[in-house]
Amino acid sequence: MYPFRFPHSLKPSICLIGACLCVGTMLITPPAHADNEALKKLMQSNNCMACHMIDKRKYGPQFNEIAEKYVGDASAVSKLAAKIKAGGSGVWGEDMMPPQPQVSDADAKTMAELILALTPGK
Repeated sequence: MYPFRFPHSLKPSICLIGACLCVGTMLITPPAHADNEALKKLMQSNNCMACHMIDKRKYGPQFNEIAEKYVGDASAVSKLAAKIKAGGSGVWGEDMMPPQPQVSDADAKTMAELILALTPGK
């Protein structure tokens, strides 16, 4: 088929080089960040911006703080989506987040995903 065949002794080396190239590419590729415009649009249409901002503290925590708090938490999307709908208090001090039952389940999940995709601390 092919005019050239690698000797069996070189196959592991070639596989290792290929794996290194793949890993190296993943390490230098910038991570995906939240679509801030989509997040802002959802937040404005659901009146979240009355208390929250992406990178500044208003009444509630800034979204970047929320992203930082939940880094590495595999259940964070469902926790935040539930918190958006049910409200709550005590996580960010004594201020209470009122329930937002008018927010659809799909929008709450999308908001949570977009918030968590923000680069924490920036």
